[in-house]
Amino acid sequence: MIDAINSIFTPFQIGLLSFPVLLIVIALRIPLAATMFMIGLIGTYLIEGNMRAIDSALRAFTFSTLTSYSLSIIPLFLLMSEFAVRGGMSSSLFKAAEAWLGHYRGGLAMASIGASAGFGAVCGSSLATASSMGQVALPELKRAGYSGALSTGALAAGGTLGILIPPSVVLVVYAILAEENIEKLFTAAFVPGIIAMLGYMLTVSIYTRFVPGSGNPLPRVNFARRIRLLIDIWPVMVIFGLVIGGIYTGVFSPTAAAAVGAAGTAIVAYLAKGLSWAAVRESLLATSKTSAMIFFIILAAGVFNSFLSGAKVPQTLAAYFVDTDISPWFILIGMLLLYLVLGMVMDSLAMIFLTVPIFVPIITGLDFGIPSNEVGIWFGILVLMAAEIGLITPPVGMNLFVINAMSKEVKIGETYRGAIPFVISDIVRIAILVAFPSITMFLVRLFY
Repeated sequence: MIDAINSIFTPFQIGLLSFPVLLIVIALRIPLAATMFMIGLIGTYLIEGNMRAIDSALRAFTFSTLTSYSLSIIPLFLLMSEFAVRGGMSSSLFKAAEAWLGHYRGGLAMASIGASAGFGAVCGSSLATASSMGQVALPELKRAGYSGALSTGALAAGGTLGILIPPSVVLVVYAILAEENIEKLFTAAFVPGIIAMLGYMLTVSIYTRFVPGSGNPLPRVNFARRIRLLIDIWPVMVIFGLVIGGIYTGVFSPTAAAAVGAAGTAIVAYLAKGLSWAAVRESLLATSKTSAMIFFIILAAGVFNSFLSGAKVPQTLAAYFVDTDISPWFILIGMLLLYLVLGMVMDSLAMIFLTVPIFVPIITGLDFGIPSNEVGIWFGILVLMAAEIGLITPPVGMNLFVINAMSKEVKIGETYRGAIPFVISDIVRIAILVAFPSITMFLVRLFY
């Protein structure tokens, strides 16, 4: 049977055919990791014609995945996220942001976005950011008479800042798959993250002007109280300074910074009386489960990518696009549009595991008018933002479901409508960063 298949298809064609098969199996709701793992094994067997290659691949990837020092950053950042949620940091951030922004039209929604950005700086998880901020902000937004569409849309969009503002678990995964420097990626993500936050706030401002009564202003808070509430967020500022400042200045490696961040958030959570022994156990258990899931996906992706490499799919496609007359910008835009489509049916990690090993060799071989060693970092930020859009686009926008589940009286269709202006904001931002790569690379060039 193997000889018959190999007489009909070349290894490259077998590799290409694996993608529609993969998408069909995923559409049947088979877990991504299991799908990639099995297709990788079967594909390797078809190309090599024996089990020795499979045995070698399994031994190599299992050992390298489970003993990789660089991967230890993932459970540490996940643990940091768990402790941050239990430390009540989201509440203090929201109260401070509310005091400074609440008196503007749509100010409470802007405050939830600003607080989400601050919480993302010590969290690194979109779902955790959306969930934690939703618990704090939704009751206040409802009490202030904000529309269900604006309330849920703003919180779902604000949650995406959890993976864009460094530290970011998704960005760590991209760095591992693309073999890029984690420190430079974190540095590059900072300016786009700030732009995203400001863009969302501008979107709220425009929305409330076009939809009167959707976000009425609150009474102005006196200046002394604003300062007191700003002082209350010192734990977030200290942890962010230690983690990100330590990475930027070279005091810590990213892994060491993640350990410091996890310890810092644990201390803050303990002082806030949110970290009992039972809570520690639950945090460790949740971290272990999520880490195991991510590690298995990385292992499966390694087996699948080994099969694609053996079929010479990345090499052949990269050579084709480098030699073709198609504009590099057209290729890049096509990839980003594909992310927007995939984001409607897949989660962000699935998209990154599926596409990055194929897209990165193509993109890094093209000329975009910037140094070749910067292309992979710039593309990584664009991929991160495209994946972020998938979190707030129907029908599989996870942040939309998380926030909507917390707001029982708001229909999911209303939440979808509330997210549309923020999706438009995301697309505008991506267009700007595609047109001006120097915005993304500014801090990287400054520090490195």
